[in-house]
Amino acid sequence: MLKNKMTELLKIKHPIIQAPMAGGVTTSTLIAEVSNAGGLGMLGAGYLPPAQIREEIREIKQLTSNPFGINLFVPNEFDITENEIKSANQFLNPIRKQLNLPQRDDLDFPNFKDVSDTFTEQIKVIMEEKVPICSFTFGIPSREVIAELKQSNIILIGTATTVTETMKNQKAGMDMVVVQGSEAGGHRGSFINGAQENLVGLMSLIPQVVDNISIPIVAAGGIMDGRGLMASICLGAMGVQMGTAFLTCIESGANKVHKEAILKAKEDQTVLTRSFSGKWARGIKNNFISKMQNYETLLPNFPVQNRLTQDIRKTAATEYNQDFMSLWAGQSPRLATIQKAEILIKNIIAEANKLSSMDTK
Repeated sequence: MLKNKMTELLKIKHPIIQAPMAGGVTTSTLIAEVSNAGGLGMLGAGYLPPAQIREEIREIKQLTSNPFGINLFVPNEFDITENEIKSANQFLNPIRKQLNLPQRDDLDFPNFKDVSDTFTEQIKVIMEEKVPICSFTFGIPSREVIAELKQSNIILIGTATTVTETMKNQKAGMDMVVVQGSEAGGHRGSFINGAQENLVGLMSLIPQVVDNISIPIVAAGGIMDGRGLMASICLGAMGVQMGTAFLTCIESGANKVHKEAILKAKEDQTVLTRSFSGKWARGIKNNFISKMQNYETLLPNFPVQNRLTQDIRKTAATEYNQDFMSLWAGQSPRLATIQKAEILIKNIIAEANKLSSMDTK
C-alpha cells in the first residue's frame, strides 16, 4: 500500500512529499533531511533568481544523494495600472507608517516578459544541474518546456484544485499531479476560474479525480499525520504532500514567530485572504488581514500586490511582529509539532503501518 507507482517513479521509500513552500521555508537542510529519511524534499524556488537556484541545488546535493525536486511558478500574464497601484498604496501606507517605513505611491515592477524570461532561465538551470523532479504551480508550462524537460528525463508533477485542472495536467503530459483541497495552507495551485470557485475539500476531491485520470495522484491539504496519509490512500491517492507539518519542523526556515503562531492556532483561525499577494491564500488571521479585509476586491492581482507588500512583510518578519506577517497555515494547526523532519516521517509511517495492520485483522 505504501509502495506504489508514485514511490517507484520518484525513487523514494515513503509516499511523502514535503511541500515546496516558497519564501525561504524550504532550506537545503530541510530538503536533504526529508530525502534522507525516505521522503521527497522539495525546494520552493518560485521567487528565486536562477543563480540562487543553482547554488541551492548544489548545496542540497552536498547533503543528500537521494532524489529531491524543485517547484516553479508558471508565469501568468498580468496587468498593471497606475491607479490600482496608487489605490493599493493608499491602503498600505498607514501600515507602513506604523512600521516606520517610507510612504509609497508607485511601484517599479518588471513586465510580463521579464517574468517569462526568468522562468525560462530557471528551467535551464534545472536541466543543466540534472534535478530529477520538477513540479509546477499556478498553471501548466508550454508544450515546448514540457518536451525539453522530458528529454532530460525529469519527472514532472502538476498541481490542481479541481477535476478539470487534473485532466488538463494529464493531457499536457505530467507524470503525476498534486491534488490540493481547500484546507491547504498558503497559495493553492488553481489556474482555471478563480481560487474562490475552486474551494473543494480534499476528501471530496480525491475520489472524483481518481475516477477521471490515470496518472498517480498526490493528496495535499490539511494532512499532518499517518491518519491523513491512510485516509488519502483509501480514497485512491498514492501519497501525500505536506506543508504545514514540515513548516514547524526544526530544519524549516520559517520565522520562529510563524512557527509559534501555528502551534498556538486553532482550526477555525485560518482564513483565506488575497491582501498579501493578490492571490487567495490560507493563513492565520492577524491585524494585517483584518485591516485589509474591506479592500480585498480592489487590490491588484499577483504578483503585483505581492511586490507591493514586500517591504511590510520583510520588516514585520525582521521585527518578529506577527501582526503584519503572512502566517500561512493549513486547517489542521492543532496537529502541528516542533520536531526533526526525520522523526515526523518515521512517526507518520509507523502510524500508517499500524492502521494498515488493523485493517487486515
